[in-house]
Amino acid sequence: MLARAPRALPLAALLVAGRGLAAQAVRASEYDVKAVFLFNFAQFVEWPAEAFPEADTPLVIGVLGDDPFGRVLDQTVGDERLGGRRFQIRRYHSVDEIKTCHILFVSRPEGDRPQSVLAGLKNRPILTVSDADGFAERGGMIRFVTDRSRIRLQLNLAATEAAHLTISSKLLRVAEIITRPGP
Repeated sequence: MLARAPRALPLAALLVAGRGLAAQAVRASEYDVKAVFLFNFAQFVEWPAEAFPEADTPLVIGVLGDDPFGRVLDQTVGDERLGGRRFQIRRYHSVDEIKTCHILFVSRPEGDRPQSVLAGLKNRPILTVSDADGFAERGGMIRFVTDRSRIRLQLNLAATEAAHLTISSKLLRVAEIITRPGP
């Protein structure tokens, strides 16, 4: 069952909430915009302390499978920091390679069959994101939905809670919350 959040804010509102990255969204490709979203998610998610085993552990944004971003994701995070932590981009070919990761973009075709990917990440504090059809309904945390040249978000709150991630109300307001029907 889908619970609709109050009228979703335009993409620019979420980007402005970030570090002045709205200018990057002007005339940007779909994956340029999605890269900015991935970067901005870090500002709207709180991870449990064990997600950062060392004081200097970077905030890792990973891409599982084929990388649709090219160099734009690396350029988006550049030398940025969040709370003194630097950002790091990592690319993975399989779930088994993932050791430290905080935000994971699951590309197609992995996102089209999320059960095996998500089972390998079960209860780990990793924000899972994809643009694959039905990703949030099937246990992923955030799905990018492209609708009339705009990117909307679907958010599976039960999945984020199971991973002990706290989502800011600012992000919740711009997302369509996915809820599972009761037993």
